[in-house]
Order: sequence, then C-alpha cells, then structure tokens
Amino acid sequence: MVQGDPHIHVEAHGAGAGAAVRSTLASTFGLVGDLPAEVTAGCGQRVPYAMTAARPEAVTCLACRDHARAQHLRLADQLSGMAEMPGIGFSEGDAVKAAGLHRDLAKRFSS
Repeated sequence: MVQGDPHIHVEAHGAGAGAAVRSTLASTFGLVGDLPAEVTAGCGQRVPYAMTAARPEAVTCLACRDHARAQHLRLADQLSGMAEMPGIGFSEGDAVKAAGLHRDLAKRFSS
C-alpha cells in the first residue's frame, strides 16, 4: 500500500463486485462478511477499500480510470455477443441495453 496516496481508485476486479457479492450473501443467507481493509486497484496498487469508488466522476487515479474504461468496454462487447446466443437467460433487448449502459460508463471514465 502506498502511504499518503491522495487518489481515489477503482477495484481491479470489477467495480462494486465485492459489494454485490456481500449484498447477495446478506439477502440470501443473512450473513454479512466484513469489508476488506485493502483491495487491489486497477492501477495495480494495494489501496484502502475506503479510497475506492465505482462512480467515474469520483475516481482521480488516471491509470484506474483507463483500467475501468477498458473493463466496461470489454463487458459491453461480451454482452453484445451474448445477445445473439440462443437460450441465454435474458432477452436480446436486455443484453443490448446493458451493453449500452457499460459503454456509457466507459465513456464517463474516459472524460
């Protein structure tokens, strides 16, 4: 962990993925796990969890912004590809809509 780093970062493994898993466990089983003290950021540094954000406007680390932009574009491409697959668990319209939301997030991370 870099001491005195004033930047706000994004988690390397999907913004908010840990929070989503935590919420699912809490709602399904009534279990609530502790939040991690530190996480790996998109820039490769270990940072305090409290110094991360999922909202593009809050992220100040440029390397993390680039990482998040690439991740959202990759996910949008995957969702677009899934839209054409038969037997997928959601409609083509939903996949296209979700892909559009991720492309919008990627655009917000690049500005």
